[in-house]
Amino acid sequence: MHVDLVGGYYDAGDNVKFGFPMAFTTTMLSWSVIEFGGLMKGELQNAKEAIRWATDYLLKATAHPDTIYVQVGDANKDHACWERPEDMDTPRSVFKVDKNSPGSDVAGETAAALAAASLVFRRSDPTYSRLLAIRAIRVFEFADKYRGSYSNGLKNFVCPFYCSFSGYEDELLWGAAWLHKATKNPAYLSYIQVNGQTLGAANFDNFFGWDNKHVGARILLSKAFLVQKVQSLHDYKGHADNFICSIIPGAPFSSTKYTPGGLLFKMSDTNMQYVTSTSFLLLAYAKYLTSARRFVDCGGITVTPKRLRTLAKQQVDYLLGENPLKMSYMVGYGPRYPRRIHHRGSSLPSIASHPTKIQCSSGFNFMKSQAPNPNILVGAVVGGPDKNDRFPDQRPDYEQSEPSTYINAPLVGTLAYLAHSFGQL
Repeated sequence: MHVDLVGGYYDAGDNVKFGFPMAFTTTMLSWSVIEFGGLMKGELQNAKEAIRWATDYLLKATAHPDTIYVQVGDANKDHACWERPEDMDTPRSVFKVDKNSPGSDVAGETAAALAAASLVFRRSDPTYSRLLAIRAIRVFEFADKYRGSYSNGLKNFVCPFYCSFSGYEDELLWGAAWLHKATKNPAYLSYIQVNGQTLGAANFDNFFGWDNKHVGARILLSKAFLVQKVQSLHDYKGHADNFICSIIPGAPFSSTKYTPGGLLFKMSDTNMQYVTSTSFLLLAYAKYLTSARRFVDCGGITVTPKRLRTLAKQQVDYLLGENPLKMSYMVGYGPRYPRRIHHRGSSLPSIASHPTKIQCSSGFNFMKSQAPNPNILVGAVVGGPDKNDRFPDQRPDYEQSEPSTYINAPLVGTLAYLAHSFGQL
């Protein structure tokens, strides 16, 4: 399509650039720095570089007005091969959304990512920050003006991988929330006030991840009320409290399942993304409540910020090895961790040890073998155990054994807080 789309991130263990989860990853890395960057010490620069690698790509993908290039690579053909990125010869097909085939979900998330990142670079690189904010404004206008889900026009290419199951309303609210925070333009506050209800602000869903942003938007907008004293956003504290009450064990309105070992459990496929994103929200909301000297009332039970921090810490402790299997789900951390992760670059021999090309189908011999991965992808967090705390550590089992950027991104801020505050809960 004669557009420069070099850069960006693959979503997980394959060789496709999916714009929807990549943008969410960028938003969450940015939110991690915004809330907890002051605690990252020597890692702050690394976090900023990771964000910039993504935003440089998102700027390229949004270079043409009313157009976003949302995917590079044919996922079906890519998944039919097991190849190192260096050997990749699957089609680098490009897919886009535009006026004729809109994608308010992927556009709204991209606007959120650019707006959130503009806050990250506001002091250290004001010129770049301004560029990101201006692009975020333009991309959000496109998302709002040409409404529709990208899963409709691009169904054969983005589904079942990253279909937008929750619709696009959550991304419009989420994008507007980030633009309000980044620009301070009262037009976005007005947009939220006018459209909040129709965009699902009060929905009772309690899931937050690459597809559904409702809970994240509620928590973010509650900060504007609690910390910045934006009185017109009062209702979002109630919406955020409803989410908290739904996940606190033993609360009257709790509707969340936990494994016998104590892990939040929502989904059989990549459950750990739900764990890391929820843990981040717990710590962020605890911070806002503490700042405002407020708490959560769950049907007469008082839930304090300390309770939220304790629950977040329990989840991260489980992830890092305090669980029935004594297994760390972060690769390379602790004495026992997943050795056969579903990831091409990790599972195939390196160019150094195997210089000749490994062809598309012959790579499956390595994928199906019982041998541990030769290249340890240090820091990657995998999909995690099942509802009974079991983890078979099998490479073909992508539901449990595949790492992804959007599992790791929320964990960055959470770990920064816990590393700083260990023992001070």
